[in-house]
Amino acid sequence: MDEASEYLAPSVEIVFPGGRRFADLNEQVAAASDRYRHVRKVFDGFDVLEDEGVVIVYVFGELEGEDLTGRRFASVRFIDRFELVDGLIAKHRVWNDLGVDADVRGGR
Repeated sequence: MDEASEYLAPSVEIVFPGGRRFADLNEQVAAASDRYRHVRKVFDGFDVLEDEGVVIVYVFGELEGEDLTGRRFASVRFIDRFELVDGLIAKHRVWNDLGVDADVRGGR
């Protein structure tokens, strides 16, 4: 976590589905631990562009994991959008389909 946090701008904005905002990675992980035993990303691709000195990176793929009840899920689409300023992540936006019923997502 410490190493990953070195890539964040001091005033990073992290926004997850439902408008959940986090000031740092520790807050983000703590919030996830209230919902999931584990989550893993399977990457399908990356798109990178630059706009007026800001590097924008889109990461997309699927999530798989297990919720706190032991229910497994897989094939959940996600997109992360990062804005990098001076080589640091200034904004991170997350979109995913975890709100969709697990049976629809291919869970058990």
